[in-house]
Amino acid sequence: MATTHGRDVPSKQSATNVASPAATRPVDYVWAIARISIGWIFLWAFLDKTFGWGFATPADRAWIAGGSPTTGFLKGTGENALGGLFSGLAGQAWVDWLFMLGLLGVGVALILGAGMRIAAVAGGLMLILMWAAELPLATNPFMDDHIVYIVVLAGLAMAGAGDTLGIGRWWSNTSLVRNYPVLR
Repeated sequence: MATTHGRDVPSKQSATNVASPAATRPVDYVWAIARISIGWIFLWAFLDKTFGWGFATPADRAWIAGGSPTTGFLKGTGENALGGLFSGLAGQAWVDWLFMLGLLGVGVALILGAGMRIAAVAGGLMLILMWAAELPLATNPFMDDHIVYIVVLAGLAMAGAGDTLGIGRWWSNTSLVRNYPVLR
C-alpha cells in the first residue's frame, strides 16, 4: 500500500497481483481457430457419412441408408502393407460404430473446447490408424496430414486451446473435471 495525502491507496504492484484470469494472447486465438477447424473436419466427416450429403459420401451409401462408413476407405487399403488387417475390418458393425462415435465425440469436444485431452488422444488414435492403413505412403516415406493433425491435436490439448472461444475454462472448473482432471 502506498500513502497519498494521508490515505492508504493500493499500489500498482499490489493491484497487479490480484488473481485474475490470464489475459488472452493473439496466439490463443490462433490455437482456438485451429481447434475449431479440426473439430469441424471431424464433425463434418461424421455428418456427411451419416446423411450422405454428397461431398465424400453419396446419399445411397449414407450410414442411415444402410451404408458402412468404413467400407470405402478400408476396402481400398487391400494392396497396402497392412491392407489385409484393415480391409478385414471394413463394414463390421462394431468398427463402424466406434469410428462414427469417435468422429462425433472428437468433433464436438474440439468445437466446444471441452474434453480436449480425451479428444486429442482419441483423435490421435483414429488418425494413426488411418495413417497406418495407407502405408506405404505414395508421396513421402512417413509424413502426411494425419501425422500433422496428431501433432496439432497434442498442441491443442497442451495449450489449453479450449479456454479461448470455447467452454474449456468453465468446463475445467466443474467439480467433475476437478475430481477427474483427465476430462479437461
